Amino acid sequence: MITTTLTVNDRVHAVTAEATATVLDILRDHLGLTGAKRGCNYGVCGTCSVLIDGKLARACLSLAANCAGRAVTTIEAIGQGEALDPLQRCLVETGAVQCGFCSPAMVLAIKALLAVNPHPTAAEIGAAISGNICRCSGYGAIIEAVTRATGGAAP
Repeated sequence: MITTTLTVNDRVHAVTAEATATVLDILRDHLGLTGAKRGCNYGVCGTCSVLIDGKLARACLSLAANCAGRAVTTIEAIGQGEALDPLQRCLVETGAVQCGFCSPAMVLAIKALLAVNPHPTAAEIGAAISGNICRCSGYGAIIEAVTRATGGAAP
């Protein structure tokens, strides 16, 4: 067992866990933050995605001990309480959210994109979300929602 200090959503947490604990383990099992989903647990599906120092990362592949001193942002930090972030609202309004399993990771992937490119093209949006598998709504509605949220032309 090791104790590591993680900054998650701007709050510092000292957590004691196995040395092999991933950020996903800590988020879900120790901090009760369940927005990041355990999908494939191999870094393929993208449902566990979080931002680490502002960059999209697979929480299931990121050792918690390696993230000490780094800023981890989860979907729980997006929006203000019950008020949705404008991006989340556009996803709902366009029907881009169906089962919701991939939605937290999709939002974080898009947030990472918008941080470096506030007016992406449909192709750039598609590339940014390509690492996140969606089996319900498909990617067209998601791209439309992001385009609408950023004030771009419909794809």
